[in-house]
Amino acid sequence: MNQGEEVVVVGAGVSGLACARALADAGRKVRVLERARGVGGRCATRRVDGQPIDFGVAFLHGRDPAFLDALEAVPARRLPGWPAEIRGTGRPCQPEALAPGERRLAFAEGVSAFPKHLARGLDVRLEARLEGLEAGGETLRLLVDDGDPVEARTLVLALAAEQASDLLGTLAAPPPAVETARAVLDMARSEACLALLATYPEGAPAPSWHVSYPEDSRLIQLAAHDSSKRERPAFLAMVYQAHSRWSREHLDASGWAEAVLAEAGALFGAWAARPARVEEHRWRFARTGRSAELAAPLLLALPGGARLGIAGERFAPGGGVEAAWASGRMLARQILAVEER
Repeated sequence: MNQGEEVVVVGAGVSGLACARALADAGRKVRVLERARGVGGRCATRRVDGQPIDFGVAFLHGRDPAFLDALEAVPARRLPGWPAEIRGTGRPCQPEALAPGERRLAFAEGVSAFPKHLARGLDVRLEARLEGLEAGGETLRLLVDDGDPVEARTLVLALAAEQASDLLGTLAAPPPAVETARAVLDMARSEACLALLATYPEGAPAPSWHVSYPEDSRLIQLAAHDSSKRERPAFLAMVYQAHSRWSREHLDASGWAEAVLAEAGALFGAWAARPARVEEHRWRFARTGRSAELAAPLLLALPGGARLGIAGERFAPGGGVEAAWASGRMLARQILAVEER
């Protein structure tokens, strides 16, 4: 069995990586476990024939100077102000993204450049699927489906609320603090998002705008002219994201991509319905509804001396990537403060 890690972080999205990065920079031993094949969560970039396409977060934005400094530190080509050309007055998933004083940017290499930068030098184990959680005296023990259990004196869950609650639900005879945490988590409900990556043949007309928020569509919430972010793009690439309610209703259905393309054609022109290639992605836990927002992450002391931390975008004001980053940093400070007592 592995020796107890000083801190184990479950989830390599921005909140988990920000927490792990801050702890590692303070000299703590940290391990990150992630079930996906890469880091970043919804800050996701896929390469299609060598060209990056952002299929989760289309761009980054914020106003916290510390967060903006963190973005400036990313070794990638920044595109300040992207999206500069915005069509439509539909509601973005985060309306403050377009508010005065909010700074926006993208990376030519893709938004995943930010979480990859946070992860650099960390001990990150990818494709780690967890089967459950056990109490182990002074530690919490994570059961991994293809390896030895991983023990942690301090365990951080940086997951969607539903995922964190389900994992805590595998703990036998959970102490009251865990039951309270689950009750808090169960108050949140993640919003789904169906995303369609579409690439177009030579000659397709490139939109003059960077991002469109259609006013009168119940299906498409956002259309991003992704190839406008790329240096010398080889082809036109668009990303269409569906509204949360429509996504939830069609999350496990087939044929939704055809409906998205038909709507794109009706909104933007017949060319939009005739891509050369499409790739589908289902974001089951895309983001947390703002009604469940909390002011700070949770750090619980458990019987026996183990500690349980819970972070994510709902545990800091504002939502989105900036809030996810802030919650991870806040939780790291809480952990360090407890250790110094």
